[in-house]
Parts: sequence; C-alpha cells; structure tokens
Amino acid sequence: MDLVLKNCRLADEIGEYFIKIEDGKISDISKTPLKASEIIDVKSNYVLPGFIDPHIHFRDPGLTQKEDFKSGSLAAANGGFSTVIDMPNTLPKTNTYKALEEKIKIAQEKSVVNFELQIGHNDLEEMKKMMKLNPICVKIFMDLESDESLEKIFHDLSILKETTDYNGLVATHCEKKSIVEDETERLKQNKENTAIDYTYARPTKSEDESVRQAIELARANDLRLHICHLSSSKSLSMAKSASKIMPVSWEFTPHHLLLDNSAYNIYDTFIKTNPPLRPEGDSVRISDLDENSIIGTDHAPHTLEDKTKGVWKSSPGIPNLETVVPLLLTEVNKGNLDFKLIPKIFSENAARVYGLDTKGKIDVGFDADLTIIDLKREGKFDIAEFKTKAEYSPFDGWEYKGMPIMTIVNGKTVMNKL
Repeated sequence: MDLVLKNCRLADEIGEYFIKIEDGKISDISKTPLKASEIIDVKSNYVLPGFIDPHIHFRDPGLTQKEDFKSGSLAAANGGFSTVIDMPNTLPKTNTYKALEEKIKIAQEKSVVNFELQIGHNDLEEMKKMMKLNPICVKIFMDLESDESLEKIFHDLSILKETTDYNGLVATHCEKKSIVEDETERLKQNKENTAIDYTYARPTKSEDESVRQAIELARANDLRLHICHLSSSKSLSMAKSASKIMPVSWEFTPHHLLLDNSAYNIYDTFIKTNPPLRPEGDSVRISDLDENSIIGTDHAPHTLEDKTKGVWKSSPGIPNLETVVPLLLTEVNKGNLDFKLIPKIFSENAARVYGLDTKGKIDVGFDADLTIIDLKREGKFDIAEFKTKAEYSPFDGWEYKGMPIMTIVNGKTVMNKL
C-alpha cells in the first residue's frame, strides 16, 4: 500500500506539504495534492525525520524482567523513535558471534522499530567473526578496564579495521576505573552514606581523565570516537577541541542536561546512574546543545527492587525513551532551545555518525521513518501510561509542552496519538 501524509509542516520549510510513501520509502514531496490508497491528515503538525536513539539497554536476553525488545521498542515508538541502537551488556554479553546472532533473532522477532546492535570487545578472532553479522560499532566500558587492557583493545580494533569491514567506530563509556575504585573505597569508610555520595564516588575527574585517554587512544589507532552520555563540561571542551583534528562525536542524556546532583536529595537512588549526575558547576546543560550534538537517552530500566538496595547496591540506570522528546520540546517552548536543532540532535547527526545513510532526512529515496510532533500539546508525565516495564522516572509528574504524536517506521504507523 502507498500512503500520503497531508498538511505537513517541515522544520526548515515555509508552508505545508504532502509526503508520499511507497514501499517503505519517501517517493514524493509536494506542495500540491498527491494521491494514495491511504491519506493521513497530520493537521499542520511538524513532520520530522524519524528519531534515532543511539544508546538504549533493552536487557534482552537474560534480564527481561527489566525490559525486553518488545516492551522497549514499544516504549521507543511511544516516545517518537523509529530506530534504536542497543548496548551489549546483556546476559550473555553481546561479545561473541553466537550471542550476536541470537540477539539479532530476538530483535527481529520482537521489535516494532528499526534496530542496530553494538558489540562488546573480545579477542581478535572472535571480533572478526562478529563483523560478518554487521554490528554497527564496538562499545568499550572504560570504567571496567585497566590502562594496559584499554591500550590492547584499541590496538586490536585498529587491526580489525584493517582486516575486516569494521567501520572503525568505537563508542566509549568514559569513567576511569582506578579513580572510581579509589574514591568509592574512600567514601565507604564513612559511618553512613547517602545517595549523593555516589556522585563523589565516581567524580567528574574520572570522566575527564577517561575522555582524555579515549581521545588519545582513538587518535593513535586511527579510530572514530563516539563518547557516550557525556556529562562533564570540561570533557565537552576536550571533545570539541579534538573534533577539529579527528573524528569525535558525543551524546547527551536528558538527565545530565536537566538535573544536577542535588536531585539525589529528592529522588534518592532512583536517580542513580553512570556516570552520575554532576555538581551544578561541572555539569553540561541545555545551552550546550548545538548543531553537532546528539541525544542518546541511555534508556536503562530496572525493577523497583533493583533501585532500592541502598547507595552502593542499587542498580544504576534511568528509563528515558518516553520522556526525552517532550522534555526538550518543552525547552523549545520556553525559548531555551532552537526548534531547528530538534531534527539534528534527534536524527540527522546520529544517522551521520552511525552510517545510517538512508535515514536522518526527509527527502525522496530516504526511508519512510518519520516522527510527527505537536508543539502545543500539554500535559503531565504519568509513568502508569508508559510502555516500558520500568515503574519509575525522575520526570514522572513533570509538566511538558510538546509531544510526539505519531511514529512511522518504514512507512508503517507504529504509534498514533493524532
């Protein structure tokens, strides 16, 4: 079937348009009426390129009580995302050919949105095998590796790039293991600990040192570096400087942009995440978003039991797929964010960095992945209405203005609130 969307507003165009979709692709864009077997009136709302989340944890396989590919992808669609990129820290880890093959099958069976998979590192021969299944990049949790181990991993990736179709993109979780271990041990000596102590157990300097190291290792090994959930203003400055001489990109989460570590006094361990929320003077903020930025939600759901085991044993992670778009559209409505940045930070830039060449733009021949938003729709977040299995969010009850109201994936409507 073919489909036409009528009365579409586009972010960088004046007036309203018709968009025709055939065989999962955009086949025509016109100011004059187009015909199709199905026509949807989007009622003068904005139609944007389908949103891409480059950082999600769907916990499938092995931890599906927290989330699985079905519930997670439904949450993604509900939040306005047409494509997600899943992380490798499942059970088992996605760092073998067998585990990657199994996760692909799971996602194909369950996901209602497009997906790509990151892999964890392993020995060189195993990574060569995994490249046959086209993972989108390699993820390194630097907070789990020694300096010597990191040097070997990055060197192995340079060989992988030379000997396979590996695209040379490495995504990093940047916190320095030795600093985290030392500071955590020091704080555990206190008679009592409160949730905010977690901020200082994984201090800003651990991220700054790790980002510096990641930049050096990526440059030395001729790799493209993507810094996940960047939370430190100093690290952001380093990344921007490095991007002038080498391929470096970065992503921001909504919680690091909108909250500082004083939130631990309100939300306790429900706000626990890695890297932790930063002191106000160290943190990134909404004003740091620019035309090169990417939003990665780091959607990381847990059970309520997982989140209430105290400062050190509670699991780190916040679910974000269904709140992030309204949160940033609210910032647009407040005048704190240029609306023209929305398609860039949610779609275009991630498509460019991750090599999703047929996504990220509304143009003839591109995939018919579209996110339709109503900039005027207002309400309050209610976690009970979300699709995720997570039953908590620091943003539950927050007021918003602006909401994704339709998600189209490969020409098929997977969420509709029109």
